[in-house]
Amino acid sequence: MTDVSTALGVRLYPDLVELGGLASALALAATRCQADVGRISAPEQGRGRFTCAELRSERGTICVGLGSQARYFMVDIAGADGCRADGDTTDLDQVVRIADAWRGGASLGELRARFPFLDHVSEPVGEHPTHA
Repeated sequence: MTDVSTALGVRLYPDLVELGGLASALALAATRCQADVGRISAPEQGRGRFTCAELRSERGTICVGLGSQARYFMVDIAGADGCRADGDTTDLDQVVRIADAWRGGASLGELRARFPFLDHVSEPVGEHPTHA
């Protein structure tokens, strides 16, 4: 078994194993969806190089991880202004679409309306949430 198949688990993520990990799969999904996700990076060492990815922009960072017992993608948005949002989705295309919308200037309220899997949203201290 290869390092990537051991780290990812062939049963849950055969497509990611074939592509060499989460970062590569995100890049392919971004191309397929014609989404601008910014710079994609992954840790250089250890299991995380296959199972974690960061999408960076001037607005902040979107960290993406994998579920270990079931197939899903954990999304954590950390805005440069202190805002935060997170949630889980089973659809990798949704991950790149949310990154594209975030880079395009969508507020957290707009993201939550478009991507209801974002179930934890917090605005910077002193700001009022724009979501319901």
